[in-house]
Amino acid sequence: WALIVLFPFYWMVLTSVKSYSSYNAEHIPSFFILNPTLQNYADAFTTVPLGKYLLNTLIFTAATTAIMMVVITLSAFAFARLEFRGKNLAFTLFLSLMMIPFEMLIITNYTTVVNLKVYDTLYALILPFTSSIFYTYILKNFFDSVSDSLYWSARIDGSSNWRFLWKVMVPMARPSLMTIILLNGLASWNSFMWPMYVIVSKENRTLPWGLQVFTTEAGSYPELLMAASTVVVFPVVILFLFARKYIVRGVARGGLKG
Repeated sequence: WALIVLFPFYWMVLTSVKSYSSYNAEHIPSFFILNPTLQNYADAFTTVPLGKYLLNTLIFTAATTAIMMVVITLSAFAFARLEFRGKNLAFTLFLSLMMIPFEMLIITNYTTVVNLKVYDTLYALILPFTSSIFYTYILKNFFDSVSDSLYWSARIDGSSNWRFLWKVMVPMARPSLMTIILLNGLASWNSFMWPMYVIVSKENRTLPWGLQVFTTEAGSYPELLMAASTVVVFPVVILFLFARKYIVRGVARGGLKG
């Protein structure tokens, strides 16, 4: 099963080190190559501004993750620890929004971006991803699992809700927070549909959106496309290999009480 899963990655890397002539001369695909070349990677960066795409993707991923972490931490703590009228109803309504797929919100999000006059900017990429109901739900469940006695002990000692959140709850929720950071980072890095709708200029494209250049504007060059795809996929694969235990552990810990 591992071989089946890893084969597409192997084929991607294999194609990325084939020359244009050797790739087009193959009538029967070969699973090995005797004379690999790294020229495709250099050509991928010179054919299109791949470095600029990489920088835009890093800014997009870092900004959405940082802003979202602040928003969901505050909202999860409010729903878990603070008492206010209509709290359960409001949280239920928020959870019901999870049934609406993102594709159904594209028109309204697009209209909002145009009205705010941030179309074709990095702000248009970041704005719809500054919060997440699913991640708020995971973090709220973890906050709910913390004993009430700990909260009231801190309150008796004079701690405010703000201080209790950042000094006690956030350090305790580090596994769940790490999981959310990793999952959101992976989703932002691989985002394609939304950047395709709101980004027009070449200098503001992200990596996934920029890959289509190798099959349209620059002609059909599969070896360059695979080289650029390797650049996009490689950081995500490395991150997942090192963080897979945190992802599983954080989801399991945040989704269960006890």
